[in-house]
Amino acid sequence: MKLTPNNTTALVIDLQQKIVPATSDVPRLLERSIFFLSGLAIYSIPVVSTRQYPKGLGDTLPEISEVMKNETTFDKTTFSCLDSPEIRNYFNADSRANVVIAGIEAHICVLQTALDLIELGKNVYLVADCVSSRNPFDMKIAFKRMFRAGVVPTTAEAALFEIAHAAGSPEFKSISKLATGR
Repeated sequence: MKLTPNNTTALVIDLQQKIVPATSDVPRLLERSIFFLSGLAIYSIPVVSTRQYPKGLGDTLPEISEVMKNETTFDKTTFSCLDSPEIRNYFNADSRANVVIAGIEAHICVLQTALDLIELGKNVYLVADCVSSRNPFDMKIAFKRMFRAGVVPTTAEAALFEIAHAAGSPEFKSISKLATGR
């Protein structure tokens, strides 16, 4: 199923102050996540943001919070977001069929959540350039496992242009400016 503004919800997992610096390729993760979230905001796509044990691991990074619009934030201590009753209830009530996932860590919270979202009946898209782990090998294996389970790989730019559907609209022009930096 194609991503559209009306059938897509975003899930941003644990992009927090004390976790992100420990992951691999932080500059790419942040640059691509900011681009992706800025693009989602243009289309008013709902964003669910999670924080794993914020008392110990900190708040969502300020540069990420700054670009998230239409956001609902949940705190959790479970690895799978859907093991938190509030988050599961949110997705049970969400009529949008597609969930695009960004965040960390690929082999723990992202993997377990993606598998649970599939089990819930959602079409799950992994925005691969907006996902990381501390160890690149863990991330590589997690990606393989998710893709074999039915998660659809995509990138921030591919997802945003799929949502845009065609050139010419004011939204497309804004996404294009974000993508080219002009």
